[in-house]
Amino acid sequence: MRLVRDRGFGEVDLTASADELGALARSVAEGEGLLGCASPAGADEPAGVEALAGVEVRKSPGPGVHIRLDRARQILVISGDAASRGVLADNLRDMAEAEDGGHLHVDHFPDHPYLAEGSVPLVVNSPHGGMPAR
Repeated sequence: MRLVRDRGFGEVDLTASADELGALARSVAEGEGLLGCASPAGADEPAGVEALAGVEVRKSPGPGVHIRLDRARQILVISGDAASRGVLADNLRDMAEAEDGGHLHVDHFPDHPYLAEGSVPLVVNSPHGGMPAR
């Protein structure tokens, strides 16, 4: 798994294999887990891009899923209530299983069905890369 943050836009970009995305989806659904990245935080990244060390998932009362950076530990933290985590987990699982490429934007907007205000924007890339073939 590769997890990087664009300092200019504040967006986090996640690239992972289907197995890694599946493991993340399971952790999100269960509400616990710590998944590390293949390349350590601080790896040689282009200017304006910072590598993160991994993703931590926690249960919280919600409402919604909150995605934030723990800058001290250089990890992305995903927390929230079970129902909202379940929706995000389904979306992650769908991306892991999609065979035609593409990406998923997890960005808050007013009245978002499961994402809490103040969440860090997240882009989840398909293990098959690129844009969908359809």
